[in-house]
Amino acid sequence: MNSKVADVKPEVLKAEIGALVSVQSAVGAKTQNAVLDRVGIWTSSICAVHCLLLPILLPLAPLVASSVFAEVWFERMILTFSILVGFAALFVGFHKYHRQLYPLYSLALGGLIYWNKDIFGHEYEPFTIAIGAFLIVAAHVTNMRLCNNCKSCEDKCGSAN
Repeated sequence: MNSKVADVKPEVLKAEIGALVSVQSAVGAKTQNAVLDRVGIWTSSICAVHCLLLPILLPLAPLVASSVFAEVWFERMILTFSILVGFAALFVGFHKYHRQLYPLYSLALGGLIYWNKDIFGHEYEPFTIAIGAFLIVAAHVTNMRLCNNCKSCEDKCGSAN
């Protein structure tokens, strides 16, 4: 038997295994949060593409215009899902990693703008949609960057707001 292996004390071995397990759990939590951020980015982007392409599709496909995709409740359902996923992802990032509130502010402002997309009239609706979607996507991208700057859950990467 190797003398170096025989010299290792069980307490040291247990401590090193415990440290490895905690690092693996931190990496797993970051991966889960990154998945939520990516889902939020995709749902916000798909919602924005849907709203921006609908005026182009209306004259080309009257069947699409009268289908469920053109209904206000369908748009609101997609937006609500996007905001809920976004809030979950950003809250996990805030709580476990960076303690920065500005991604949550960006998500809330983007959702509010997006929800009231026709407040300036239908001619400005595409611009309002683009601004709201940009703020939602920016919130997720910022959250991912802030979370990736932290090495583990124990790091104090951000200041408490």
